[in-house]
Amino acid sequence: MSTHYIPIFFLLFLTSFCKPDDQLTHAKPLTHSDKLISKGGSFALGFFSPASSNTSLYIGIWYHSIPGPRTVVWVANRDNPITVHSSPMLAITNSSDLVLSDSEGRTPWAVKNTNTGAGATAVLLDEGNLVLRSLNGTITWQSFDHPTDTVLPNMRFLVSYKEKVGMQLVAWKGPDDPSSGDFSCSADPTSPDLQFLTWNKTEPYCRLSVWSGTSVSGGTYLANTSSVLYQTAVNSGGEFYVTYTLSDNSILMRMTLDYTGKLKYLSWNSHASSWAIFGEHPSAPCELYASCGPFSYCDFTQVTPACQCLDGFEPVDGTNLSKGCQRKQAVKYGKQSHFITLSGMKVPDKFFHIRNRSLDECMVECSHNCSCAAYAYTNMSSAGAMADPSRCLVWSGELIDIGKSTTGENMYLRLADSSVNKKSSSVQIVLPIVAFLLLLTCIALIGVYKYRGKWRKKENQKKLMLGYFSASKELEGENPEFPSVNFQDILSATNFFDDSNLLGRGGFGKVYKGTFEGGDEVAVKRLSQNSGQGTVEFKNEVVLIAKLQHKNLVRLLGCCIHEDEKLLIYEYL
Repeated sequence: MSTHYIPIFFLLFLTSFCKPDDQLTHAKPLTHSDKLISKGGSFALGFFSPASSNTSLYIGIWYHSIPGPRTVVWVANRDNPITVHSSPMLAITNSSDLVLSDSEGRTPWAVKNTNTGAGATAVLLDEGNLVLRSLNGTITWQSFDHPTDTVLPNMRFLVSYKEKVGMQLVAWKGPDDPSSGDFSCSADPTSPDLQFLTWNKTEPYCRLSVWSGTSVSGGTYLANTSSVLYQTAVNSGGEFYVTYTLSDNSILMRMTLDYTGKLKYLSWNSHASSWAIFGEHPSAPCELYASCGPFSYCDFTQVTPACQCLDGFEPVDGTNLSKGCQRKQAVKYGKQSHFITLSGMKVPDKFFHIRNRSLDECMVECSHNCSCAAYAYTNMSSAGAMADPSRCLVWSGELIDIGKSTTGENMYLRLADSSVNKKSSSVQIVLPIVAFLLLLTCIALIGVYKYRGKWRKKENQKKLMLGYFSASKELEGENPEFPSVNFQDILSATNFFDDSNLLGRGGFGKVYKGTFEGGDEVAVKRLSQNSGQGTVEFKNEVVLIAKLQHKNLVRLLGCCIHEDEKLLIYEYL
């Protein structure tokens, strides 16, 4: 009877012994011939040799559930290979560190356990994440925080942290060489919260669209006919990170920066047993950084993307747009200009980010700066607890690395006002002369008219003020001067009594700061039309200041009475 049970028991023992394991413990290290397999069988961790080498060993993670050549998604010792003959081993040490070592005493890779408690376990999760976990379940380290060239679904890719560059992807040096190559992906150090680039060493290679900066924003990509990839960007608490999720978790997907510098989105095609590309950057030659030249953009709305000049521009060198475009009519300082709206744009690089601005204020920032060529604005209504709910970008000088697609944003481009087209060469000669003579005549007539009008207006305003104050007994026998200030000049100085110039308010009305031509700063008291008390205080204040002129008292510089408006102009302190 025992002769029948012993083989069965022995078979069950071998079955449990050969069952794939997803954990690495202090008592059970990983040797050259071993590997960990995630609980669901999706990923494996172990030693591998590239096809180009039979002696160099790397510890990495790859897809376990698909056939064909090994697809590696993470490498621990990519720049420190270990040899087959040196008996490599990945183990948990007595101090609960995760260490790769060999029989020659070398340690090409190690992870320090930050948890002071004794004991730890390394576990390969079914998402492809290797975690170092303490006995109480706390994760002290994970491979998802240290990506090599691949981003997997549900990985939290930290773009920036406290306005500094966060994680980066670094491509393999070659198709069979996992060491660090020349191409990398990371946030732009000059604006880490706004844009993400592919770099060739230290030079920009391909720039993705500028982030809108909203606290939560999303995008979708069709991974295949039955599954959608969702991109979620989160900006909160000084952290800006991106995650990717799939509508169908049974689909395998990865985002990889390959050795050619292309950032690829790939999904597994089980019918063809191969990886299919459903998105990549750059996807066209003109998407390479600044390949279209200044003031030119890569037009992705065409069947074959190609460079085009911005509206109001023409090629510098015939049809060769690699040298860029130039304005058909130059915008000169002091000349009239206007802004046109370009929709669906990947906005240019080398922008200046102005914080805490509304759309109108962003437009004013650009229009008042004679060197500003364009601006773009995003109102981040879902900014949540973020201090700055706006994203105002302005550009000066040349506009480079621009694109146009169906998913871009509005960009406002500055152009000079167009001149009247001349019909013939004779008209081009005669018309300017006639126009110049007419202009001189008009200027002379307007000058005389304005001078007389201003003189009469000042005299009338002075008489109006003297009559207004003549009934004041406090001024009886006095002949104070009341300099008349033009109402239009006050409107211009206070920007039409804009709230941004408001200094204070009282029973008499409001006080605004104003700046006249020449830079003189004043304080303007504007009598409230709805305040009966303000009229009395208006008279009393003029009488009091007129009689009390002292170096330690604010000086009354002038008055203005215009229809229902009554204003006092003081020196600004």
